[in-house]
Amino acid sequence: MNKPLPSQSRIVVIGGGAVGASIAYHLTRAGERDVVLLEKTRLTDGATWHAAGLVGQFRTHPNLTRLMQDSVRLFATLGAETGQETGWSPVGSLRVAASRDRWMEFRRAATAARGFGFEMALLGPDEAKRRYPLMAMDGVVGAAFIADDGHVDPYSLTQAYAKGMRAGGGRIFEGVMVTGLTRKGGRISHVVTDKGTIEAEIVVNAAGLWARQVGWMAGVKLPAGVVQHQFMVTEKSDLIPDGLPTLRDPDGRYYAKPEPGALAIGGWERAPPPVNPVEGFPWENAHHLFDGDVDRFAEVFEPAARRIPVLNDLGMRTLVNGPIPISPDGEPIMGPAPGLENFFVACAFTSGIAASGGAGKAMANWILEGDPGLDLWAFDVRRFGPLHANPRYLHARAVESYSRYYDIHWPGEEGQAARGARRSALYQTLAAKGAVHGSKFGWERPNWFAPEGDSPAMGWQREGEAETVGREHRAARAGVVTIDMSSFTKFEITGPRACAFLQHLAVANIDKAPGGAAYTQLCNARGGIEADVTIIRRAEDRFWLITGSALGVRDGGWLRMNRARFGSEGVEIRDITSAYGVINLAGPLAREVLERVADADVSHAGHPFMTAREINIGHAPALAYRVTYIGELGWELYIPTEYMQHAYETLHQAGADLGLSDIGYRAIDSLRLEKRFLAWGSDITPDYNPIEAGLGFLIDWNKDFLGAEALARIKAEGVSRKLVCLALDEPLAVFGGEAILVDGMAVGQTTSGNFGYTVGKSLVLGYLPADLAARNAFEVEAFGRRSGAVRVVGAAYDPERRKILI
Repeated sequence: MNKPLPSQSRIVVIGGGAVGASIAYHLTRAGERDVVLLEKTRLTDGATWHAAGLVGQFRTHPNLTRLMQDSVRLFATLGAETGQETGWSPVGSLRVAASRDRWMEFRRAATAARGFGFEMALLGPDEAKRRYPLMAMDGVVGAAFIADDGHVDPYSLTQAYAKGMRAGGGRIFEGVMVTGLTRKGGRISHVVTDKGTIEAEIVVNAAGLWARQVGWMAGVKLPAGVVQHQFMVTEKSDLIPDGLPTLRDPDGRYYAKPEPGALAIGGWERAPPPVNPVEGFPWENAHHLFDGDVDRFAEVFEPAARRIPVLNDLGMRTLVNGPIPISPDGEPIMGPAPGLENFFVACAFTSGIAASGGAGKAMANWILEGDPGLDLWAFDVRRFGPLHANPRYLHARAVESYSRYYDIHWPGEEGQAARGARRSALYQTLAAKGAVHGSKFGWERPNWFAPEGDSPAMGWQREGEAETVGREHRAARAGVVTIDMSSFTKFEITGPRACAFLQHLAVANIDKAPGGAAYTQLCNARGGIEADVTIIRRAEDRFWLITGSALGVRDGGWLRMNRARFGSEGVEIRDITSAYGVINLAGPLAREVLERVADADVSHAGHPFMTAREINIGHAPALAYRVTYIGELGWELYIPTEYMQHAYETLHQAGADLGLSDIGYRAIDSLRLEKRFLAWGSDITPDYNPIEAGLGFLIDWNKDFLGAEALARIKAEGVSRKLVCLALDEPLAVFGGEAILVDGMAVGQTTSGNFGYTVGKSLVLGYLPADLAARNAFEVEAFGRRSGAVRVVGAAYDPERRKILI
């Protein structure tokens, strides 16, 4: 007899795959007893049941690796805890490099792993052969081995989560179809099913293949696509020895998982068929497989058979062609859905079995404590916007991400699918001048300019950048440049309580006279940096808040969530990004150009640093904000979109004799590192606070603000780590993720890295234990090579700020 559905529950989890079951398990493990999990058919009947079950832990970002490590630690104990075996086999993983570029990628990964204490061994061909004797070694340069990776049985793992959840007081209802979600304002109040309605305080969408449709029920558009993925299982044979590790050969685009006396071979095809891109995956397709496509699978099998010749002697027992979820960038989608207070999502897990343990723990923490316990921006639902959920965009990007899963991921590489959707008013003009555009949150932004058609090659050593990025860097330092920064996200906050609201959020004092501006952080209650923004006071009751191109959903959500807590009366928030383009005019000669076209005093006395005023540039109205992110005299010119082309032409006509030129975002990164200017998402995140980041001087201790209590405690007790800048003795190519060493021991990992063309040094930023941060001498390891490094006090370029304050 079926159990009756409860009329109410504190937390309802929708979806009984590995991820949904893990979330429910971790919620009950944390002490929640009133948790209901709903599954429309049976547990695992979506993508879980046919998953291969490979478990690999390493990711280039430390926190993402820690999430995977949480999974492995749980897999090792869950069976004993619940009495349900999981099939966890920690046989290790071997990843083969069959090209020099792939070997460099492995060396970079090993250096990153070293920087945060993760064990990864680089092996020569002979040792790789010893660990995987079935391999033919043609072309093998080396391999990476992780001893405690392995594989797990997805069905058994999910059942173990379910058993643990029930033991903790949770309830599971199979055969219950969610048909609707009742939304009241900013909350989901009820979950409607074919067996009844449940009133809920919190709802979690872990619906896997159907997550997009469940999102629609809540009025949320999730960029969670579905593609076909194939793998085969060989016949059993004595030719397959026991004790093999899992094998990945990314140059061959396949993986091999050991089975008892057999191998499972799968891979990532170049053109996987997308599934139901518009209407979503059919509800009735539970426990669903597509017909196997042997011809298509040849792309995977043939390179596998060359590397593992025994495959040519084994028959195919089965060919599995199943649906798997995937996002536009190939990473999972997790966190609180924008615009809703109590609706959480955990979906689009391409490697959901491996991630399930850590993802469940992080999601439970997010639900119960308000944050995941570690910065998971790379997985955060707020990294996406409406464009990403557009069906054509979603599936073009999803297929591309899938097809490139095993590609070499070069530093700074750009996706090519679904490009050109968001363009500034200057796009065509800059393209005609040789702009090589990158993509940020759908915006086309110039990365660099190649007027003669020459561009840096993708590579590990910044090949060709001196002729492009270096040229633009030097132009900004010596003359005058313009930068199209129209993609900045811009919010207008108005109302009689707007000032009080922003004072509550910002660590800096923003209660300035109209025209005053502040660079500030918005912190959480722990003092972690949730946003890194500029706030300009336009009038007594009107402010502009400027943030990064890709941070509008995240930072806008932070503003609106805290407005609800602060009291929304008297505070209005409006996104005005599309209304204004931005031209950054910068360099030692910037004032001379602006004086020629502006109808206002732009002298240092007439227009001081960190102030904004309305001016005209030719016939174009503009808000001229004097600020810099590159360390030179400069203005950000906020111009109504329809005037952008005129303003740009006027500036360039006026500055032609001064050599006014355009530069892109790659040069900005080099320039800002010389000034120790920080980037949110790498140098500062919710894991870091302003004091340890060296931004404590911005804090106004004479006012109350969100995070003030925590930051006061941190200030009194002292920080445990500090952000430092290091200049390398050797010009190693650095990108962030390198290991920082003292006496041969890794003590930290860099957060950013680039070449400083003015100082002639490779520069990195990174956090170090406080007791080491005052040292002068370090080593930095990049791609297995080491260089001595010296701590830079202040900024490597113009530490006295003379270039700015003129």
